[in-house]
Amino acid sequence: MTKFKGVVPPVVTPLNPDFTVDYPSYTRVLEHLIDAGCHGVFVLGSTSEVIFHDEKTRREIIEHSAKVVNGRVPLIVGVIDPTTDRVIAHSKTAKAAGADAVVVTAPFYTVTGQSEILDHFRYIRDAVDVPLVAYDIPVCVHVKLQRQTVVTLAKEGTIIGLKDSSGDDGNFRYALLDLAEHKDVFLMTGSEIVVDNALLMGAHGVVPGIANVDPHGYVRLWDAAKRGDWAAARKEQERLCRLFEIVWVAQGRVSGGASGIGAFKAAMRSLGIIDSAVMPRPRAALNDAETARIDEILRATGLLN
Repeated sequence: MTKFKGVVPPVVTPLNPDFTVDYPSYTRVLEHLIDAGCHGVFVLGSTSEVIFHDEKTRREIIEHSAKVVNGRVPLIVGVIDPTTDRVIAHSKTAKAAGADAVVVTAPFYTVTGQSEILDHFRYIRDAVDVPLVAYDIPVCVHVKLQRQTVVTLAKEGTIIGLKDSSGDDGNFRYALLDLAEHKDVFLMTGSEIVVDNALLMGAHGVVPGIANVDPHGYVRLWDAAKRGDWAAARKEQERLCRLFEIVWVAQGRVSGGASGIGAFKAAMRSLGIIDSAVMPRPRAALNDAETARIDEILRATGLLN
């Protein structure tokens, strides 16, 4: 089985008040995840707010991540950009810095069909000798990776895995069934609140943004599932569902992305993991009242005294 499995959080990128990357806090985030027993880290994904970082900053984040991780767990790097050749350039940078795999979405802004999406992944594979992970996140790229597209790419060896953030659990299940005999292909869910269900279906791992706040909880959930203790897995999942309610605290006042990632950052600041909860412009940070509500949820779920 592939080495890519288990709990692989998409790493939050903390910022300084001037919107530059806060590398001391970022180092603490990586150490926090590795010390908790996570099985890998995914940098420069949606939770990392990758699209807000320019090419130079992306390269610096990858290089810093590789230095801190130092081979202790797999380093998976998002190379997300609208067009094929831009993704190829990011992939070359990631490979040179020591990425174990890169994560690729469908093209976006331009409208593309599934046949063009197939070619998009194949062009990247042919240009850069680095394992590709497909990322299905239609809420951001506005096109879904169809079941047959994923299965075709996996069976022909273009991709080694899938991160499914589509919310389409039925499609995910069919992909698991279709690829059950391909032991070198992994499929992970990006959902935080149905991980126990996904693992019971046969998912090979989970990429939960809120694991930045509570990685120990997801590792406990994973461990319970691996030993077949589904009652313990469900209990841990239900506690994590309560924790996940932090993402709705600011909903309605700010965008969904700002509400979710902003809540992660506010919680991580309260827990002493990062120094500030600055959001990249134009996303708004959570206010004091919202942070206080998040602290209440942290206390209720056993994370804050």
